Amino acid sequence: MTAVLAALAAVALCVAQWFIWVYAPVEQSMGVVQKIFYIHLPLAWWALGSFFVVFVASVLMLVKKDNRWDRLAGASCELGVLFSGLALITGSLWGKPIWNVWWTWDPRLTTTLIMWFVYSAYLILRQSGAGGERGPVVRAALGVVAFLDVPLVFYSARKWRSIHPTVFGSQGGGLEPEMLTTILVSIAAVGLFWAALLSLRSRQLGQGAALRHVFLHQTR
Repeated sequence: MTAVLAALAAVALCVAQWFIWVYAPVEQSMGVVQKIFYIHLPLAWWALGSFFVVFVASVLMLVKKDNRWDRLAGASCELGVLFSGLALITGSLWGKPIWNVWWTWDPRLTTTLIMWFVYSAYLILRQSGAGGERGPVVRAALGVVAFLDVPLVFYSARKWRSIHPTVFGSQGGGLEPEMLTTILVSIAAVGLFWAALLSLRSRQLGQGAALRHVFLHQTR
């Protein structure tokens, strides 16, 4: 399954590059720097998707008390922190030539940075082993609470005075058809890459847990 997803992701990412650099037109006012958008937005969306998976897996962990959901939450959180961090970096690279600053305390940027710190703290808690045998339950509770910031990130550019562009807002993003096609292809390609990484990391965490179980069984 992981190998198939990885192969599909590799092909899809190559196809996405063709759409970005050949098919999509150069935006008139921003120039070639606008093409960062085709990487930035998929990273941001799949980061939010990762944290939604953390939320769902954490709820299932609390209900079913099955450590497989804890491992899925951990794997998805790692991807969410990675993707949201890359989204912040690519956004900054876009913001410097367009806004003339690397960073501004805009509502969208600020809530995204807070989200990144919250889920980074979640990962530090996992690595510390805090909670002992009840660690998975403690992490699941944090995974549910941490999700409160995710809707704020999504709606921040729509509800508050934000200078962050809203691509798919209620008033439309004004994308040319070629640009819309390209961003949809990029979202799908990054999604396949995200699924391959999630499958691989979940399997690694499962194998690590199995090895620890065998080691503890032999040392008793």
